[in-house]
Amino acid sequence: MAEKIEDKIKKALEKIRPSMQADGGDVEFVSWDGKTGVVEVRFQGMCVGCPMAQMTLKNGIEKAVMEEVPEVKEVVAV
Repeated sequence: MAEKIEDKIKKALEKIRPSMQADGGDVEFVSWDGKTGVVEVRFQGMCVGCPMAQMTLKNGIEKAVMEEVPEVKEVVAV
């Protein structure tokens, strides 16, 4: 079951990635914890160190992933 959820998370991230890549950045899936509902992602490119990255994480990535995968409770950057 966790694999299926992980696949859903990756698909949700794929929908977000083109807009991030257009700004010179990217996001990579790192892990999913089914017990806590936490997804870990890693920023890449221009997103690394960007002051807007935390807002993008919470208002963009987390919101989109949680809409697609209700099991997700939080998305954090590592």
